[in-house]
Amino acid sequence: MERIIAYCGLVCNECPIFIATLENNQQKKVELANQYTSEVYEVTQEDINCTGCTSKGSDIFKFCLECEIRLCGLEREIPNCAYCSKYPCNKLDKPFENSPQNKILLDEIKGA
Repeated sequence: MERIIAYCGLVCNECPIFIATLENNQQKKVELANQYTSEVYEVTQEDINCTGCTSKGSDIFKFCLECEIRLCGLEREIPNCAYCSKYPCNKLDKPFENSPQNKILLDEIKGA
């Protein structure tokens, strides 16, 4: 399978939600819903459906539907943030802080 790179540099194919969706693994979806639920953000088993944030389908994880990085990428009609003329921008600060490997991947794509 071709590697799917999210706008922020996350490799969708390696995301547990993406994997649980492809495998239609209901037990894993329950586990992930419990793992991602917090006092301020509820995630249900039904929310654990995603075919990648750049996909045109309707199966996008709840958080990704609301993601300002994804919405910006869709508006600019780019494959991911590495293709943006404003890359890197401050919208990526927090994701890069949490997942430095995402920045490395996008930098490689950008040719930086």
